[in-house]
Amino acid sequence: MNLRNKAVWGISIFFTVLVIAFSVRMLWLGTAGPIKPLEELNRDWPQGVNYEIFVRSFYDSNGDGIGDLNGVTEKLDYLKDLGVEGIWLMPIQPSPSYHGYDVTDYYGINPDYGTVEDFKRLITEAHKRNIRVIIDLVLNHTSKEHPWFQKALAGDPKYRNWYIWAKEGDEPIGWDSLGSSPWHGSGNNRYYGLFWEGMPDLNYDNPEVRQEAIKIGQYWLKEMGVDGFRLDAAKYIYPTKEKEKNYTWWQEFRQAMDQVNPNFFMVGEVWDSPSVIGPYLKGGLHSAFNFDLSAKILASAKGEEDAGIGAYLTRVRDFYKKMDQNAIDSIFITNHDMNRTMSELNGNLNQAKMAASLLLTLPGAPFLYYGEEIGMEGKKPDESIREPMRWFKEAGKPGETTWERPIYNGPNSPSVEEEMEDQASLYRHYKTFIYLRRSLEPLAKGEIEESMIRQKGIVAFKRVLENESILVIHNMTRNPIQVSIPEKEADFGKVLYANHPDNRIKREKGGLTLTTAPYTTTLLAK
Repeated sequence: MNLRNKAVWGISIFFTVLVIAFSVRMLWLGTAGPIKPLEELNRDWPQGVNYEIFVRSFYDSNGDGIGDLNGVTEKLDYLKDLGVEGIWLMPIQPSPSYHGYDVTDYYGINPDYGTVEDFKRLITEAHKRNIRVIIDLVLNHTSKEHPWFQKALAGDPKYRNWYIWAKEGDEPIGWDSLGSSPWHGSGNNRYYGLFWEGMPDLNYDNPEVRQEAIKIGQYWLKEMGVDGFRLDAAKYIYPTKEKEKNYTWWQEFRQAMDQVNPNFFMVGEVWDSPSVIGPYLKGGLHSAFNFDLSAKILASAKGEEDAGIGAYLTRVRDFYKKMDQNAIDSIFITNHDMNRTMSELNGNLNQAKMAASLLLTLPGAPFLYYGEEIGMEGKKPDESIREPMRWFKEAGKPGETTWERPIYNGPNSPSVEEEMEDQASLYRHYKTFIYLRRSLEPLAKGEIEESMIRQKGIVAFKRVLENESILVIHNMTRNPIQVSIPEKEADFGKVLYANHPDNRIKREKGGLTLTTAPYTTTLLAK
């Protein structure tokens, strides 16, 4: 057993009861009745629970050491059982790099990952399980090895205008440098590549480029059957000083995709504050990732206190709804560009559980990063936060990828097999809260309202959907806390759910008091 799992507080008996309950797909919520079997749960994708997959590291179906599409297909039942409703595949198109964010063929499948037929089979099998599939779409730039760019370098007049070049004799000063010069090449071939010399930016002032991007998107929706896109570098299509062009472009793209599949979903990587994200949601992106909330979840878990989550999200969601009433906030703890959650929390299992509890009780579309549910670790550089998924106790068994030697997730690290057997594991905790979220509509679809509870170490907020309301109370700390329920919220007198048997409500002359055990969550109903 992993050492972190030995440090769990004395709640293993309770979680043993939970796993027995899950074996028949039933979990009791206080006196409110059972969670519904998974097949009967209300589905409201894209606001469902999503799972980000780096295919190269996930599961190897053919023994070549590299994860592949057939490997993802083999693990769909694992994802369904976990409660996942949608998967996001990091780039799957041909690319000279391990990560795939420099594409050489927008209509192809990376041969390391399989074939077009393999991908279509994955889509079919995912849909059979009511799991939607979105893919990474990298439209800001191509690989410098893409035939378009190679033709442009050779002087082809058509493709020359598909990229951005410094004017002859001018010293290029450029748009949005990320810490180093975005200009590369020499002589007449100095080109703009914001992220790296291997990723030349496309010129979206050229109508032909915009038309081709639309053609690519429609191809994946119509011919390949995907359900939507995660849009890489969405705020850098044009330089941010020309932000109005960015808004207009995503509106144009959305309208074109609607013609093929009006139910498609696109979530943008706009790594910025909500004030910057908001305008992208006005007829453009359906959703964007909430990086500020990620920081607040981690701060709350690590600091064992409230980092202002309720007040922050109330403001953000009000602002987003002014942009679009149907805007979706995509929420997460960490992703493929960030140090992994468990490493950020210095291996503290209880804090990792509380981060998960927060994520899965907040409004929006939650995204889990592969391996997050078993406590995988990793810190920059990028390869070390994208290490092979650990499936088995015995490292190196068939199925586990070997394309990279792990630094953080070696033979003594948690595996899916081990976590599934441990009744108090992080995996069990994620599964519990995913099922909980999917069973209670206010958690899945409700808005958030601030609670009047103000106690150190407590994160409290309300989730409200029409006439239903749930008061969510997280004890983020290692200490038991007596929570005083304010008079105006004293009608929340019924324990709907608690993940510790000591969490109880008591009415006294002074009002309503909730006893909370360390690192636990309680849901109260009226």
